[in-house]
Amino acid sequence: MAMPSSFAVDSGRPPPIPAARWTPSHTPVRPLLLWVRTGTAHVRLDGGPVLHLGAGEGAWIPADDRAEQAITTELGTVAFPLCPHAGVGARGLTDLTRFDVPGGWQDWLIQLFNLQVTPFSGRGYSPAAIEELLRCPGSRPPAPAVAGQEAGPAGFASPAMPRARGARAVAEELMRDPGLDLTVERWASRVLCSARTLRRDFLADTGLTFERWRLLCRLGAAVEFLAAGYDVDQVAALVGFASRNGLTRAFKGQFALTPHEFGRRLFDRPGAGGLTQRAAAARQTGDLIRMMRETGTPAAPETLPAASTPSHTNDIHVLSWMYRGGGYLDIGGRRYERERGVATWIPAGMEHVTGLRENSVSLPLGNASTADLHLTAPLQVRFSPAWDDYLMFCSISARSGLRPDDHNPRHILDLFAEQVTAQRALSVPMPTDPRARAVAMECLRRIGEPGGTHDVGVRAEIHRAFRDETGMTLSRWRYAARMRIARDLLAGGAPPSTVARRIGYAHLPTFSAAFSRMHGLSPREYQEREVANSR
Repeated sequence: MAMPSSFAVDSGRPPPIPAARWTPSHTPVRPLLLWVRTGTAHVRLDGGPVLHLGAGEGAWIPADDRAEQAITTELGTVAFPLCPHAGVGARGLTDLTRFDVPGGWQDWLIQLFNLQVTPFSGRGYSPAAIEELLRCPGSRPPAPAVAGQEAGPAGFASPAMPRARGARAVAEELMRDPGLDLTVERWASRVLCSARTLRRDFLADTGLTFERWRLLCRLGAAVEFLAAGYDVDQVAALVGFASRNGLTRAFKGQFALTPHEFGRRLFDRPGAGGLTQRAAAARQTGDLIRMMRETGTPAAPETLPAASTPSHTNDIHVLSWMYRGGGYLDIGGRRYERERGVATWIPAGMEHVTGLRENSVSLPLGNASTADLHLTAPLQVRFSPAWDDYLMFCSISARSGLRPDDHNPRHILDLFAEQVTAQRALSVPMPTDPRARAVAMECLRRIGEPGGTHDVGVRAEIHRAFRDETGMTLSRWRYAARMRIARDLLAGGAPPSTVARRIGYAHLPTFSAAFSRMHGLSPREYQEREVANSR
């Protein structure tokens, strides 16, 4: 069985970081906080003066999807766009505002970005305990899931997600931040459809009107925020009610108890609380506003809490990178450790849980379809710290509207071409002897080095293990691995001259002769055959 392995990136230096701009289609409905980690960014609203930001500086950009925003970054710049929760701390911050980001807050901000674009959530939230509270005497138990609803956190039946593309985009935005208070018409304009079409799609796909769907979404979030310790006034603002009275009426109509009564029961059962993803994001946004408003140097949160995703399955391969600390991936009945600098491809279609330990930070780098990449087990690649800024830029480009004009979502595959093909080379029979296997892995790591193909210094017992356990000598095994990688690269469209260099041949004729001996075809003939077969 192929085993996941780490391959050191052999590129020396990362590619240069290109300039980027915030695309108009991503104009936020929430306030935007832009923090410049390194380089220079420029912000301009509605033709006003340009605000220039250097490393360690940030800008608060008020929410207004009708205002013209121009946000650009220069070459070599890494700038994180953060979308604070609509209901937290925004009062009084109605203008474009520059502020300094203290050094102690910077990793915290990176993890806040991760929390906003991934399914990570904090520990301690007990859905079973919340459901029990909602079933206490005097309250109305949560209705069982029916058409238009699905089981959600806290036992509360949260609204099902619509399938139509525009309606689903609106629903996902509201699930992330139910405090958003746009009209149906403004939501429709954002997803390029009419208000009538948006209403029709919500009703057809969920069995609920848009207004009823949004109300259930807000009430589900209200349960989470109450469980996280927010008071009723705060919860009302967080989930989009104009006053606590409006929240109280809707909450009692759904559960037959008021938010205050629900909160009092939570207080009597301290094990019921904790932070869901939405509650954690709101709490961190509150800390963010504190950082901006306090004079002097406000103290950063002491630790980054441990976090984990729920058990879930992706329909695409997802690439996740550990920037700081460590974590783990539980998948296929195994636990894979994730160390600092390691990027892990998580295969599509496999149920898994991803976790972060305390004071750890990870970032998603990109995705790949099952057509672009064939993976049946996790693939891990180790990057040196010299790659940190470039990989952060990759994450920002993949998961936000701040990206280069010529952004290609598949560029991350080009970066990993050698690593992916080396992983596929593991289909060549591997020795089971630990020492021989270590030699095999080192051969794969150095497959592109002409000097990495010699057997000098390899002990006799290693050669014997290769013959006994793979049926091949070490030299023959290495040859088979190189040709396996060559086939994948050729099938992917790489020119034979490039393939030759990637697998350690200094001269194309030498590679062509070696390839022809194994396959009976020249590299060019093999490539032409694969192209014809794929049509």
